[in-house]
Amino acid sequence: MKKGPKIVAIGGGTGLSVLLRGLKDYTSNITAIVSVADDGGSSGRLRGELGILPPGDLRNCLIALADREQIMEELLGYRFQQGTTLAGHNVGNLLLAGLAELKGDFRLAIQELSRVLAIRGKVLPATLTPPVLSA
Repeated sequence: MKKGPKIVAIGGGTGLSVLLRGLKDYTSNITAIVSVADDGGSSGRLRGELGILPPGDLRNCLIALADREQIMEELLGYRFQQGTTLAGHNVGNLLLAGLAELKGDFRLAIQELSRVLAIRGKVLPATLTPPVLSA
């Protein structure tokens, strides 16, 4: 599907990826603008250790828009259970982190994984600078 209404969806967490799964059946003209304020779990660890944008919500949106085999969804969503350094990390998060290091740019990492997964639409981070939230 190459046609359909142009839709921009803004959000994060699990809600945005659920919305995108439904929208992709009606249009391929989707742009997802994804919050990158996450600082917990695997995303938070990678953000702290590598200084990259937290990849988790971006990964979920890429998976949601992908024309994929079920095994790819399972693999990218798999979270390591064992090991001292890998426990809690998600394969998709590590893949985005590796691509960011390889390409030298997190935005290019998202574009490359988008191409590999043949996503319907576009996934963009809300900012390219990791935000710091405080209350």
